[in-house]
Amino acid sequence: MTEGKADKKSSVVDGRQTTPILPSERSKITQALSTNDFTHLHNHTNHSVLDGLTKIPELVKLVKDFGMNSVAMTDHGTLSGWIEFYKAAKAEDIKPILGIEAYVAARSHTDRDPAKDKARYHLTMLAYNNQGVKNLMRLSTIANLEGVYYKPRIDHDLIEKYNEGIIVLSGCASGEVGENLRAGDYDKALEIAKWYKSVFGDRYFIEVQDHGHPDAPKRWDVQTQINEGALKIADELGIPAVVTCDAHYARVEDTDAHEILLCVGTGSFLSDKNRMSLSDFHLHVTDPAEIIERWGKTYPDVILNTQHVANLCDVNISMGDILIPSFPCPEGENEKSYLDKLVYRGLAWRYSGAPAGNDLSVDEAKKVLSQEILDRAEYELGVIGKMGFNGYFLIVWDFINWGKNQGIVFGPGRGSAAGSIIAYSLRITELDPMQFDLLFERFLNPDRISMPDIDIDIQDTRRDEVIKYCTEKYGTSRVANIATFGTMASRAAVKDVARVLEVPYAESDRLSKLIPPPQQGHHVPLVKAIEIDADLKQEYETNPTSKRVIDFAIRLEGTIRSHGVHAAGVVIAPDELVKFAPLEMAQKGVVATQFPMGPIEELGLLKMDFLGLSNLTIINNTMRIVRKVYDVDINLSELPMDDTETFDLFQRGDTTGVFQLESAGMKRYLRELKPTHFDDIVAMVALYRPGPMQFIDSFIKRKHGEEKITYLHHRMENALGSTYGILVYQEQFMQISKDLSGFTGGQADYLRKAVGKKKLDMMQKIKPEFIDGALKNNPDITRDTMELFWSQLEEFANYCFNKSHAACYGLIAYWTAYLKAHYPAAFMAALMTSDSNNIDRLAIEIAECNRMGIKVMNPDVNESFPEFAVVPETGNIRFGLSAVKNVGSTAIESLLAQRAIAKFTSVEDFAKRVNSRVCNRKVWEALIKSGAFDNFAEVIEPESSDDPAVRGDRSDLLYSLDQIIAFSQKIQKEAASGQADLFEMLGDGEKVAGAETHLDIAVSPTKYPTKERLGWERELLGLYISEHPLDKYDTYFREQTNQIDTLNSDQDGTLVVVGGLVSRLRQIVTKSGSKMAFAAIEDKTGEIETVVFPKIFETLPADFDVGAVVQINGRISGRDRDGNRTPDPSVIIDTIEIISDDKLENYVPTGITMDITKQPKAAPRKGGKGAPRHNAAASVETPKVNAPSATYKPVTDTAVKTIYVHVKDPSNGDKLAQLKQQLTSFEGASNVVLVLGADKKDAIRMPFTAKACDELEQSVAEIYGADCVVIK
Repeated sequence: MTEGKADKKSSVVDGRQTTPILPSERSKITQALSTNDFTHLHNHTNHSVLDGLTKIPELVKLVKDFGMNSVAMTDHGTLSGWIEFYKAAKAEDIKPILGIEAYVAARSHTDRDPAKDKARYHLTMLAYNNQGVKNLMRLSTIANLEGVYYKPRIDHDLIEKYNEGIIVLSGCASGEVGENLRAGDYDKALEIAKWYKSVFGDRYFIEVQDHGHPDAPKRWDVQTQINEGALKIADELGIPAVVTCDAHYARVEDTDAHEILLCVGTGSFLSDKNRMSLSDFHLHVTDPAEIIERWGKTYPDVILNTQHVANLCDVNISMGDILIPSFPCPEGENEKSYLDKLVYRGLAWRYSGAPAGNDLSVDEAKKVLSQEILDRAEYELGVIGKMGFNGYFLIVWDFINWGKNQGIVFGPGRGSAAGSIIAYSLRITELDPMQFDLLFERFLNPDRISMPDIDIDIQDTRRDEVIKYCTEKYGTSRVANIATFGTMASRAAVKDVARVLEVPYAESDRLSKLIPPPQQGHHVPLVKAIEIDADLKQEYETNPTSKRVIDFAIRLEGTIRSHGVHAAGVVIAPDELVKFAPLEMAQKGVVATQFPMGPIEELGLLKMDFLGLSNLTIINNTMRIVRKVYDVDINLSELPMDDTETFDLFQRGDTTGVFQLESAGMKRYLRELKPTHFDDIVAMVALYRPGPMQFIDSFIKRKHGEEKITYLHHRMENALGSTYGILVYQEQFMQISKDLSGFTGGQADYLRKAVGKKKLDMMQKIKPEFIDGALKNNPDITRDTMELFWSQLEEFANYCFNKSHAACYGLIAYWTAYLKAHYPAAFMAALMTSDSNNIDRLAIEIAECNRMGIKVMNPDVNESFPEFAVVPETGNIRFGLSAVKNVGSTAIESLLAQRAIAKFTSVEDFAKRVNSRVCNRKVWEALIKSGAFDNFAEVIEPESSDDPAVRGDRSDLLYSLDQIIAFSQKIQKEAASGQADLFEMLGDGEKVAGAETHLDIAVSPTKYPTKERLGWERELLGLYISEHPLDKYDTYFREQTNQIDTLNSDQDGTLVVVGGLVSRLRQIVTKSGSKMAFAAIEDKTGEIETVVFPKIFETLPADFDVGAVVQINGRISGRDRDGNRTPDPSVIIDTIEIISDDKLENYVPTGITMDITKQPKAAPRKGGKGAPRHNAAASVETPKVNAPSATYKPVTDTAVKTIYVHVKDPSNGDKLAQLKQQLTSFEGASNVVLVLGADKKDAIRMPFTAKACDELEQSVAEIYGADCVVIK
């Protein structure tokens, strides 16, 4: 090929075109054309985000089915799919042609004048050799980092500079040539073609498109006009031409689905008349036979030239290289010698008591180490050196130790790296692999070279510092984040399609909820879901609208919707990263690779996982608070691993806030297990979700000697002994394969991959070796035993867990538990700071503080910090100022700066000193209402009963707020002008008129009630802090209602009694004109939505409103109209009562706590099985409740009797407990009423029902006497 000059010669060798056919040579072509004479050179995949519909495997398969041998990929402005495309094509023996449809700026790629630079032109560019690959990556990177103006653009200067190795087609109707021909400016189009020819020579081709051919099924007149002009230019300038299809979707029947995709991308409805549309012509991957039929007779050259281009393109992308940057070693050292020195010094510190940072030589260090440690270290160093990974370990050692020296908290290591004693010696990990039997081969397989993968957990507030350090050390051009692709999952695809088709939201939401949830973390494809899910299948087959939506959604499912940034992935290259991968500017404003994680690893680039972990920030903040408040420095690596207080905490299940161990289920198992050593914690992390939970009960029983510990073979005890004979970790069956079958470490890792990833071909290959090896090495073992163990392995594959991973997470759990056990206030303050934006979590944590005897107090201007803080004198916690709504960071900074000089002595002092420009009215109001000035209020002796007992409280400060702000502004203005100093000099002498420097807080004529003050706290802090409006109802609600946090959707149909505060109320009018309502009811454990249907609405108390305290009788609704379980339950109200002060005052406690487990299910209404239920979130058409699931036992329609029990002495708790036990043991539908006191002046209906029968009457009579029980 020539650079910048066209080669006029043309010849055919062995039926292959070796030079392009010029228009003048068209008439000489006599050969019959076949499928292999044509190649699709212009194709968009779904990497052309929300414009291309074709998925890469689909494109390759289609081309293969056509009998073609090559195909190009040319996505809009991105190369993100290149590696996937390259691999998929190679796997099918199809030549991949890597390209891009670039955007060319009207002027320079950096110009952004709205009047001149909105225009941009499409250009089809293909790499014909590896230099072309590099130049296209360079051009795409420049476009995405420097040239974005609506789209990522390049310009003529860049094209000329980086033209080497690139073939260019003139483009579609939106290309420079096409746009000018479309506008009728032939001369300008000719001029542009001349320029490209001057740059690319015979690597420049005129592009005509099939949908402009006169015989095309849906011909586009505009493209016909462009084709005619383009072919004329080709003739005039002697430029070879090619025909393309500009394919945006695979098949012609995908046209409508592609229109839906365009609507998703542009936010349009399909019915919009003026929306972007490409439906006037076909843009699919056309059968080459059709292309030949249309173009072969008159323009055979445009077909043959496509194959000529394909023949020219010869690109080889190398996979599996080791592209690790060189580590800058000290003078006189190389990577191996320096790593050896660091490792042996570290081992001497870890295992022999040498000081950290010692300067022992390798020989000196070896002398103090045991042979076991030396053997393991030499083995690992040998593998690492053989694989060429010395530099890798130095790089990781460098940034982790730099970070630790900066006070950044890192995790103990995550994943298989914990199995390396080298990583342990370098402080990369904090778990001793020798102590915990962690396998190195799980990390690096000595039989197969693959890049090591060390996942780095960093406190999330300082992750960016570590990345910045790496960027500065290795160069900004060599370090970048890694892209991820957001794809349309099945539910999202259904909702998107429904919106485009204008399906009502309620219907769209209902349909999406029919889609089955992921199974074992994997989404069920829609095309499969409509076959395996009965409800969805019925909907698909019986509802035409749903079928249409689902059919389109099936085509859109999995399509790329957006580019993002990987949460942890960072790549470090040995040279400019753009030489290995194209870059883009991610949505977060950071530079990222266009390739996602998989291709980055496959190319051999060094990929690091820097994962920001909030729990490490909690640990760091806890240690900081402990250091400041208690003057104690904590070194995590030196914590005792057998601490009594920590294990007591585990055994009590007091693990709220403890990493990985705070779910209700985990707490219950911990209480049952009563862990006594760290291995128990590691095992629980692995056994609990997503582990083999069915073995937890056996694990616990075996630990406590309640179940015999057994092994299939005695030689398995070595691997399974620490888990009481239960297979918990991947490393255990790896060890078994070594012990029984004589596997090498490499073979054991191969077995792990085969089983763990369920790769059938690998499993079939390794199984005979595993079983035969065991039989050969163990004469006493039988084939049946090994076959049984293999079947257990196959089942275990569903849950298998990495012990290295579990141990690392277990260690973080231990650290957090240790801190909570020894420094509870500091830990809880750090925990609440981390969750300050999550009100639900804060509520749980404040409740935990109350349980622990730690008081969480309102913010205070003298004691609060931006974060939650421990008050040294009391050990209580002050609410963080940053968590107070409307108090911004600048106001907090000003407050803290003044407090550092001296604490505030009064509101006046605060007003004088804190900058009035940043502490504005909103800030003052927020601080006052949240209680931040409460400590300045004065308790006074009132002169009369009508006088207030407190002066300067929240009511007074709000009443005087205008005066306070005016005083603050005036004093600070005078201070700025120097007047304040003059007044100070006057001392007690005569003051100048108007120079008042004292603030008098006026007494408010009315005081805000407690309820309103608590409402302020709820508004500004998200929670009630000083007290809770339901505090005085604690006993009543505990005995008379079900706690909201005990209710869930699985209790659908269960009768419940709910009590609490009305926090939200929404009334609506149904289509029939009736009123109904949705009310959120909140108790101290949570909140639930309740539904008030019209008949009940008519009976609502007049004072039923937000803030009312109510008791509700109703039934749980946990399913939608089609019987699907809802994420959160609601309550359908049957009766509602306002809890008045009189009722509360006269209530006599029973000592019996409400128990939902004894509540009966509500009777199903007419409608039978499958009848839909009401969904509170859906739009309401008719106020009707249909039947719940028919699995609940219905209550008969016969008259229900009531059981009356006369309790003469309600204070006798023992008898009341006996009564409850008897009543709840007779399940039935009869109401129970207790008549209280000897005078029978009060009566209450119990929140449960019982069976009215002679046996019950007799058992109650034995407690209170026969005269005290009546059933009627």
